[in-house]
Amino acid sequence: MSRFVVAWALAIGLAAVSSSASAQDSAKAQLQAMAPVTPAAVDAAANQHELKPEPKAPDAAPQATPDQPKKAEPEKAALACAHPGALGTSRTITVPTDAFPRIGTMQYHQSLPLNDHEVVITFDDGPLPPYTDRVLEALDAECVKVTYFIVGQMARAYPDTLRRIYNAGHVIGTHSMHHPFSMDRMDAAQLTSEIDGGIAAVKAAIGDDRAVAPFFRVPGLARSRTLEAFAASQSLAVWSADEVADDWFHGIKPAQIVERAMRRIEAKGHRGVLLLHDIHPATAMAVPMLLQELKAKGYKIVQAIPAGERPASVPERTPEEIAAARSQGWPRVAKASPKSHHVRRHVHAAAETDDSFLGKLAAKKKHAVAAAYEVNQLFNR
Repeated sequence: MSRFVVAWALAIGLAAVSSSASAQDSAKAQLQAMAPVTPAAVDAAANQHELKPEPKAPDAAPQATPDQPKKAEPEKAALACAHPGALGTSRTITVPTDAFPRIGTMQYHQSLPLNDHEVVITFDDGPLPPYTDRVLEALDAECVKVTYFIVGQMARAYPDTLRRIYNAGHVIGTHSMHHPFSMDRMDAAQLTSEIDGGIAAVKAAIGDDRAVAPFFRVPGLARSRTLEAFAASQSLAVWSADEVADDWFHGIKPAQIVERAMRRIEAKGHRGVLLLHDIHPATAMAVPMLLQELKAKGYKIVQAIPAGERPASVPERTPEEIAAARSQGWPRVAKASPKSHHVRRHVHAAAETDDSFLGKLAAKKKHAVAAAYEVNQLFNR
């Protein structure tokens, strides 16, 4: 009987040892299968499986419609800043035009995917020294990167300022050739002249086609389906805005610009694409105040950049060459006759032929944007 018990115990022990060895072999195989993956393997896996967009957060910005997938490319980390305590640029997001054909809740359902207390700052109508220069200095002091929508006529007049904008790390979009307020009534030929003509002028002025982003903003926000279809055929993203600060209003004070900008940003969920104009002295004085206010209230700046490669910089002329080119005159106040009923339309205008352009711009912009607000609901999508 004792012999039988000993034999039975030996049999159980051998079975346990065999099972343990088998388990160890299985564990080794699993560890080998879980070995670190090489970068090449990661790239191969990424090519085989397209990343799915993350679910919409409860406080996310307005999303795209189903036929317009809203998916920005991966964001990049905060940009380096040499100024301690500066507001800085917290991140950049790459904005493909096929995913974001129309941007800005003032006129569209879709905007950029911004988080709480994130703002994208944009400037229209320039460049125009010395006001653009003052804006650039204020942005540089706070390490803030923005997007400029450049008028072709202004780029042609001030190419050095345009190149300085780009080399400071800002994105260059376009804003038509002559800034007409009637683009919502233009046919295809007229749109080609204004949109393509403006892009060509900006590219020629900046010296490198790759430096111009496929971002376009309609003057006066005078959108139309014809214009949007034309822009789509040219692979252009049409930008509206989420907020404006009325900085083109005659007589507006810098403090009023800041107050309206902040109030409207906070009313739109503490985020948004803000539209300003770097051609007005009041705006140039307001920008440092606005950046300080954003910083004090915990806001972060996001820069939207185009997909594809861009040059690190573009060539600039020497200060002596720039000074010689500018020696013909600076922007000045256009004086009106006391008897004229246009006295209230005094504007800061550029030298030579730009006087007429900027005079019309300041006089019409207020009415054009107001009209955009009124007709927005008629065909908002």
